[in-house]
Amino acid sequence: MFHLHSNNRKSLDLTSFFSADDIVVADDDCDRDRSIYLLLNRLAAVHGISDAISYQQAILERESFADTVVPQEIALPHTRIDNLQRPYVGVLTSEKGISFSDEMEPVHLVFLILIPTSQPALYLQILKAIASLFEDTETVHTVSRMKDPDEIMRFFEKGGLVLPDFLLAADIMSDQIEPLRITESLKTAIDRLILRQQIELPIVNEDGEMLGVIRAKSLLEKNLPKHFLWFRNLSKRINFESFSRLLHGEESLCLADVMTKRFASVQMSSPALHVALELAKRDTAYCYVLNGKRYAGTIDLPYFLKKIFRE
Repeated sequence: MFHLHSNNRKSLDLTSFFSADDIVVADDDCDRDRSIYLLLNRLAAVHGISDAISYQQAILERESFADTVVPQEIALPHTRIDNLQRPYVGVLTSEKGISFSDEMEPVHLVFLILIPTSQPALYLQILKAIASLFEDTETVHTVSRMKDPDEIMRFFEKGGLVLPDFLLAADIMSDQIEPLRITESLKTAIDRLILRQQIELPIVNEDGEMLGVIRAKSLLEKNLPKHFLWFRNLSKRINFESFSRLLHGEESLCLADVMTKRFASVQMSSPALHVALELAKRDTAYCYVLNGKRYAGTIDLPYFLKKIFRE
């Protein structure tokens, strides 16, 4: 769950969720499904989790929906489980490498994570902790060559995989949405909205500072006279004549004339919970993440729900 920071709260170390007994050194013939089976079987044997093997199908379904491979050649298969009292983590190493995704390099470390449903953000906290230790693939390869679970465990204990007290907006934002420049034309904005299938896009100045947004809904409202809303019979106005001004001027109109200056935003260092508050308070589907005044990323409502409830 989200936790607001408290100076009295003791930081949680990832190694509190597993020990050397939960570490498996894979043989050369290990594939994705077998690695998941081996880890679930190990957790069942070590911790007496009677239903652990039945979780395999849920984990594989999640992998087919969206693989859990990160660029450092690490896989983090996981599932959320009702009535689970605490998280469980199993670790598998493979010197040869295991193919988890057709689009990614083979993975050399697998963290299988069973998460209580009551802690929906925990997976992302664990992911952030792992990413902070494995910043490059060479470190991953070093661990994958170790053959003794006790040696592997000492590595993790030395590394100090501390989970963040809470997720930040920067942890869940997407930086894949390219902002529009204030100097670009309305035509460019409309083309981008259509191409990206977006209903809203951020607008920045030459220094990258966010100035406002352009909304597809606003374009409709600006070109539909308000009295149209009161007409019961629009049969004589079915050919979009009201959009002619915009169509004739879309190349010459500047974004400053059509953008909205009011939008939901948080700082990169804000708790991710503040994103939910902004989305709800402003009744919008988009929250923009800023670094000072500069645009850093976007969190839309479906993306937020996916990050918190499905990843």
